Amino acid sequence: MGEGDRRLQTQTTQIAKDTTTIRSLDWDRDRFDIEFGLQEGTTYNSFIIKGDKTALIDASHQKFKQLYMDALSGAVDPSTIDYIIVSHTEPDHSGLIQSVLELCPNATIIGSKVCITFLENLVHIPFERKIVKNGEKLDLGGGHELEFILAPNLHWPDTIFTYDHGTDMMFTCDAFGMHYCSEEVFDSDFEPLRGHFSFYYDCLMRPNAKSVLTAMRKAKELIPKTATICTGHGPLLKVHLPEILESYSSWSTDATAKLPVSCGVFYTEGYGFSDTLAEMLARGIAKTEVETETINMAALDTQELIEEIGRFNGVVLMSPPADSPTSAMVGTMVASVSKKQKLLIAESYGGNDEPVDSMAMDFAKQDVAMPVDPLKVTDTPSEVTYQLYEESGTDLGQSLTLKKSIEKKKTGMDSGLAKALGKISGGLYVVTASKGTAKSAMIASWISQASFEPLGFTVAVAHDRAIEAFLQVGDTFVLNCLKEDDYKDLMKHFLKRFPPGADRFEGINCHDGENGSPILNAGAAYMECKVVSRLEAVDHWIVYSEVTAGNVSGDTRTAVHSRKVGTYY
Repeated sequence: MGEGDRRLQTQTTQIAKDTTTIRSLDWDRDRFDIEFGLQEGTTYNSFIIKGDKTALIDASHQKFKQLYMDALSGAVDPSTIDYIIVSHTEPDHSGLIQSVLELCPNATIIGSKVCITFLENLVHIPFERKIVKNGEKLDLGGGHELEFILAPNLHWPDTIFTYDHGTDMMFTCDAFGMHYCSEEVFDSDFEPLRGHFSFYYDCLMRPNAKSVLTAMRKAKELIPKTATICTGHGPLLKVHLPEILESYSSWSTDATAKLPVSCGVFYTEGYGFSDTLAEMLARGIAKTEVETETINMAALDTQELIEEIGRFNGVVLMSPPADSPTSAMVGTMVASVSKKQKLLIAESYGGNDEPVDSMAMDFAKQDVAMPVDPLKVTDTPSEVTYQLYEESGTDLGQSLTLKKSIEKKKTGMDSGLAKALGKISGGLYVVTASKGTAKSAMIASWISQASFEPLGFTVAVAHDRAIEAFLQVGDTFVLNCLKEDDYKDLMKHFLKRFPPGADRFEGINCHDGENGSPILNAGAAYMECKVVSRLEAVDHWIVYSEVTAGNVSGDTRTAVHSRKVGTYY
């Protein structure tokens, strides 16, 4: 068991001939980065393959250090490990690589070129290494021949898949995973997993849908033979494998087909908060139906950088460390970004960032459009910082899709049908929510009661609304009803376009509810709510929530909202 009130366990299970998994079970983890509200904890999966030689695939999170090292020593004599295969260098999978190396100093670390470069900065002891290319094989003996597939940006720049021809197992690290903690090693019952599987894809893989399809194309000869996908998080997948593979393929195909506008987020892996902040920007951009890719500048040479920049309508540049090889690439970007592209520059908060103002001036001299002001970070990034970056990404994405949105409205539905749809009326509400120190709000009218026991209702939230990130399953918020005879000031305030990261409650008379979200004192009523489920409805999320508390303010009716047409709010 673990420290404090966190339940940490390890589970060691043989899953195939000569193949064992060590699963680190994190039962109570309730958040994974800012975008993941976890209902069922998560797992970190590691694997041992024994042929004539022994290979370890991935390790675990630093928080499991003693538990994991004990489990590893119980499953294999660490000194006999010949290879350590690093699927990627994200800390939750490679946090214990150095600890493992100290027990088997003669082992060879296997990874992509980018992976080995990163490890040199993470592992502070000498190590043997082997850089593998796509399709390269390694024979462990005993029938276990491993084949490597390079799968960058899933969701880390140095990701590789490993296929064991002896067991037909594919080891995919983050891809195909889910945040779900259970002692069930395999996906025997997929129903309780389905929502976690799709939510994980939406948050982590959908912004990199093009990379998903590329990886699956590289593995197309192996996928038909795959008996089990051994993921880095959650249960291993074999019972429902056809459905799982088809879902990834169809979701990614749909995502790329619907996203002709694209944006590249260029960052420096392992530097300061560049990784996390880049992910938040990418998530905000992707909410506007813009195809989004995160690209590690350190993995590119000059020509590759020029080619990458040319693929996108929009470019995000995370400030690299000054006086570094990555910093030298900024000049290449200044010369390569065209007037037709749109640019956002943001700090990485690494302690030695290239100044964003200086970079912005260099791009401005080339008449590059910068619809969002450069992002600066003055303190250690918090929920407020992440909110700022996500909302700024959304603003950039909206600027990239503005022309498309206007054209869509011009070629919209028949005017008579639009007027008929507008006859569906609703009330006027303000949805308010908080996460840590970050807060958000929006005017809502698409509200409908959906259940009696428990008391529940639905609210429709557009994909690109800032508050969408605050309304994940398990999150809490407040539904404030506006008064019929006194709603215009509040409505006008919350309909304003707020700059990214702005305080939406400045000057508003309110207090925090029991769940921490703001209650508007001038409202007709309020209800404190918890998100139970979400359903995607093309360009909106239908969020079903249960009411946990509430009250009214006198005998005042809720304001009613009537529209002229059904093509806008």
